[in-house]
Amino acid sequence: MAGAERRRSTVWGKIRAVRCEDVKEWCVRRLPILEWVPIYDWKENLVPDAVSGMMLAIQQVTQDEQTRGAGYLASGQSQPTPGLAFAALSSVHPVFGLYGSFFPVIIYAIFGMGRHVATGTFALTSLISANAVERLVPSTGTNFTANNNSGVLGLSEFEMQRIGVAAAVSFLGGIIQVAMFMLHLGHATFLLTEPVISAMTTGAATHVVTSQVKYLLGMKMPYISGPLGFFHIYAYIFENIRSVQLEALLLSLLSVVVLVLVKELNEKFQRNIKIVLPIDLVLIIATSTACCYADMEYVYGLEVVGHIPQGLPPPKLPAMNVLSEVVTEAFGVALVGYVASLALAQSSAKRFKYTVDDNQEFLAHGLSNVIPSFFFCIPSAAAMGRTALLYSTGARTQVACLISCALVLVVIYTIGAMLYWLPMCVLASIIVVGLKGMLMQFRDLKKYWNVDKIDWSIWVTTYMFTICFAANVGLLYGVVCTIVIVIFRFPRAKTLNLKNMKEVEYKYKTEENCESLKQVKIVTVSNPLVFLNARKFHADLMKIIQKDGTSSQACEDVNKCEQNTLLCSFSNGSCHGESLQPCQSEQRVLILDCSGLNFFDYTGVSMLLQIYMDCKNRHIEVLLACCKASLIKAMQYGGNLESENPIFFESVSSAIDASQIPRVRLTAGVGEVLGAH
Repeated sequence: MAGAERRRSTVWGKIRAVRCEDVKEWCVRRLPILEWVPIYDWKENLVPDAVSGMMLAIQQVTQDEQTRGAGYLASGQSQPTPGLAFAALSSVHPVFGLYGSFFPVIIYAIFGMGRHVATGTFALTSLISANAVERLVPSTGTNFTANNNSGVLGLSEFEMQRIGVAAAVSFLGGIIQVAMFMLHLGHATFLLTEPVISAMTTGAATHVVTSQVKYLLGMKMPYISGPLGFFHIYAYIFENIRSVQLEALLLSLLSVVVLVLVKELNEKFQRNIKIVLPIDLVLIIATSTACCYADMEYVYGLEVVGHIPQGLPPPKLPAMNVLSEVVTEAFGVALVGYVASLALAQSSAKRFKYTVDDNQEFLAHGLSNVIPSFFFCIPSAAAMGRTALLYSTGARTQVACLISCALVLVVIYTIGAMLYWLPMCVLASIIVVGLKGMLMQFRDLKKYWNVDKIDWSIWVTTYMFTICFAANVGLLYGVVCTIVIVIFRFPRAKTLNLKNMKEVEYKYKTEENCESLKQVKIVTVSNPLVFLNARKFHADLMKIIQKDGTSSQACEDVNKCEQNTLLCSFSNGSCHGESLQPCQSEQRVLILDCSGLNFFDYTGVSMLLQIYMDCKNRHIEVLLACCKASLIKAMQYGGNLESENPIFFESVSSAIDASQIPRVRLTAGVGEVLGAH
């Protein structure tokens, strides 16, 4: 009893010790919207956010109709009414794509940290969920008519069963993401290297294009999936090439040409025009009108979208009885969706100079899948095209996404029914052109080959695994392959380095006789620089750069650096009894001794280039000494090293001499450094 009383008193003591400030800090950390909304500049940001929101809403509607609304006639059966059994990449009715552009966006705006990340329906997670839908609710041998209405949104029981499975995948995938947030697995994302993500997304985009070929050609074919399904689809197409519908093919070619041409012109002149032409919307309106007045559905046999229900559905529990059968797809949705979304969030954070918590993103995307699943939403994630649109239209915050939600809601209640006559081949054309950015990642192969041929081989094999199996299988292979390669490479690396180095400080007098300090810091890199340690390398180096000139802070930084297995740095002269306080006119030079950098990968080179640019923005001159020829070649190829003077030197002493410092007074602190892995 005494022990139980002590435990209870300890718990109550901890509860009473919680301050209001602690609660407020926790809420702001977990609800980022509370941080940026109170300081939102309405005069400065509202107009660009409103413009971006309108453009995003147009793309959300067209993209969601395209990724969800391509009609599917299973097994080549004729349907008595065009409003039944429509499918999309996720094999559900098109209207559920509109819901997926409304609910997840609101949830992410509340919990997400990416200010320029546009969530919603996503092609890769859609393909994964389609596997579960087609497996558990197949349409082969089933003839559904308009008479078996489920009473929900005026849709058939068959369609509601399919969205029930897709919503279950979204629900379980979101639960997995929330569980990963609670386990703090967001910090394990360093295992997801850039080559792996690039190959996986490119392979998945290839799958999406393949799934749309039947609509581009106007063919009726069964749903094909599973291992090597990619090749079986093309085999079926070539075997039945005579069934190609000429009218659909011509309309598809015309749509693709118009889309590519106008989008290229938009990119070329986007600096001269504030609002780009929404060619997706224009094409949808034009083809729908032409199809309606020319009665192309019956005259030429073109497949159209058909009936789109109006209004939002009442909340309903997903199909819980199938959760155990969709575990594989749920894990695929959780991992693939998170990886693609996090890459976009980190890219936007780097571009607009703010930070993103990897773990918080797990929570944001998890809730964006769990809560919307009660409103018949399919798995969601951030998409490259929508995020790039926010960049180009000047969005400042998530207010742009909230404005787009309001406009999507208007479409759901009023305009959706007008999409009845929209041809499926036009939607397929929009999908293919919209994936141009992902497919252009094939160009990355050249830079991987020039920087690190092992990364190149990982890219190629990960892409092949994704093509032959699925996106989640390709992602898993890429991660495992990367870990195995690093395990075999690290033992060959020289990880122990005992060296005496100096940090040199010079003082000189300017013409105004004002004493200024020009400080040279020498940091030796004593370990391989790869994806496993690149982030810590950057963080520790930034700590060294930002430290004060006071003796106490400098000595603390030296102690921290001695504990770091990646960097070997040195105290300045102030640690030896002389306190040097830099003035505003201080100029600094950072010399990286790369003699211990035995090998590197693409991520490591990217981090070195990022450090170079960060230091340049801080007006710090960066010089690299003792670099291997392969490192110099990789850095010159991987980035634009804009500098009037050389930055690569054969030795540390030559780098010091090249800094051309007037040597009026010299203070040197000497320390022994042990860099062990």
